[in-house]
Amino acid sequence: MSTLLEQLREMTTVVADTGDFESITKYKPQDSTTNPSLILAAAKMPGYAALVDDVLQQAKAEVGPGGSTKNITNTAFRHLAVAFGRKILSIVKGRVSTEVDARLSYDTDATMTQAREIIQMYETGGVSRERILIKIASTWAGIKAAEQLEKEGIHCNLTLLFGVHQAVACAEAKVTLISPFVGRILDWYKKETGQEYKGAEDPGVKSVTEIYNYYKKFGYKTVVMGARFRNIDEIVELAGCDLLTISPKLLGELDASEGKLERKLDAAQASQASIERIEMNKDIFEKMHAENKMANEKLAEGIKGFSDALVELEAYLESRLNQLAAKA
Repeated sequence: MSTLLEQLREMTTVVADTGDFESITKYKPQDSTTNPSLILAAAKMPGYAALVDDVLQQAKAEVGPGGSTKNITNTAFRHLAVAFGRKILSIVKGRVSTEVDARLSYDTDATMTQAREIIQMYETGGVSRERILIKIASTWAGIKAAEQLEKEGIHCNLTLLFGVHQAVACAEAKVTLISPFVGRILDWYKKETGQEYKGAEDPGVKSVTEIYNYYKKFGYKTVVMGARFRNIDEIVELAGCDLLTISPKLLGELDASEGKLERKLDAAQASQASIERIEMNKDIFEKMHAENKMANEKLAEGIKGFSDALVELEAYLESRLNQLAAKA
């Protein structure tokens, strides 16, 4: 009998949630996605030291003589994200997601500027923008930035998505893809209620199912990529979703498990469901977001977490830069 991973690939695009090239090569996902935390973890691996050092030298040359260490490390972060992305694209057949600085999550113009810079770096390196998804936090400012970027042919992955209001706003903005965070929704409800949730009753699973069915009911082109799973049961309950981005650990568990995998999400069935349409504008978005305690808290927490990871990554790059200078 085929493994759960093999069966999942027949109904869902499998994406690797990692910056580790070896894991991507092992599990052969269609796409891959990274974030500052994943890049930091990968950058600290001894096998990637040469890549990190090359990026630092490139950033130092770009900033020029007299450039501050802060400017060099900030420039190096973007180059490192693109360097990892280019390497990943040499392994996967599809696309890679590369994240805009989370500290810009509430600044539409700054988000657009950095997204364009990232795309230019890829294109200068010979990579088509069609293979890149720019990851942006699902704030109203981020969604508006993505709406304009999509008009420029820059495809976006709206991340840190926890509520249907965020999903509806993204679809109306015609973004390419959204990443609802299944496991973090579960974490919040377990902490809030003290209850355990399993199978289809998992709040994260229920959230993604609601969003998927809404999109298919009203014919939106935006696709759904469930993310940040806590266990393979969550993945099994979302079989049939457009895409699922999965950590190497859970990919390994799926690859080692056999049994019949049933399709749980179905576009044809969803299109016939009785679902009420939700009107969306900034005022409605902000009202729904304020009323959704879970989404409100998890979005803010996620942005802070990615921002903190960037600070830690920049500190690590600064230490590597100092080591290189000492050797010169």
